[in-house]
Amino acid sequence: MVMAGLQLALLPVHAGDTNQQEGRFSGPNWTKGPAKASLKDIAEVQVPEGYVLADAKSTRKMLEAMGNPTSGTELGILAPTSMVWFVVFRFNDTGYVKDDEKDKLDANEMLDHIKRGTERANERRKEMGAAPLTVVGWEQPPKYNSETHNLEWAIRGESEGRQVINYNTRLLGRKGVMEVKLVIAPEKLQATIPDYQSILQNYSFKQGQTYAEYRSGDKVAKYGLAALVTGGAAVVAVKSGLFAYLLLFAKKAWKLVAVGVAAVGSFFKRLINGGRKPRAE
Repeated sequence: MVMAGLQLALLPVHAGDTNQQEGRFSGPNWTKGPAKASLKDIAEVQVPEGYVLADAKSTRKMLEAMGNPTSGTELGILAPTSMVWFVVFRFNDTGYVKDDEKDKLDANEMLDHIKRGTERANERRKEMGAAPLTVVGWEQPPKYNSETHNLEWAIRGESEGRQVINYNTRLLGRKGVMEVKLVIAPEKLQATIPDYQSILQNYSFKQGQTYAEYRSGDKVAKYGLAALVTGGAAVVAVKSGLFAYLLLFAKKAWKLVAVGVAAVGSFFKRLINGGRKPRAE
């Protein structure tokens, strides 16, 4: 049986002057808004004014600094320069995902899969010296938009007394799925959703990559919509040898839900400064 679970993503929260914050994001690894940026040859996203987008290499460094193993599928982190929340983009080229399950999504069954997967994930987290995670429940049950071919859901979790939310979106394309994760503190979610949705509205697959451009003979994924929520898609990919991805679950299973919030502190500040000591605030 496929198990999925929660991964803790640490969200740095910095105080200080806005200009000082923005000064940390200079250099070739960051795109400062307003600007249109490519997520490799797969998609484009508009980076709004007051936001930054880290490239794929910097994204992996940041996630690892936060205690998250990486897979090589990471394409970018987009965030306001305050870093009070962030969005992670990952792309899995596992093929065209048919949406014939759109009217059969069982939220209770999927939540049960995620809870059991999280229990298994906690064994790995213990080995890594990380705090255990508990799934509280749905903040928003999975829903699919047949027009945009987007699948969305939100999970509320808890770790060390902190309740945290990760808002998930899967953007279906011709050759795979763009995973978009919004990591945010619960009290900031409702105020941030309009900004997050605006980012998604200004995201687009490049020509030849859209869901509507599917043609007979294209690779078709060996999973459906439910597996995108529970983690089954990833397990199929691992067993098919499509990519090697050891996350927090076990050697043959991994998550599609990330949730968590905490301060990384001076290490994160050094990271976005390219190894230099951060300026005093």
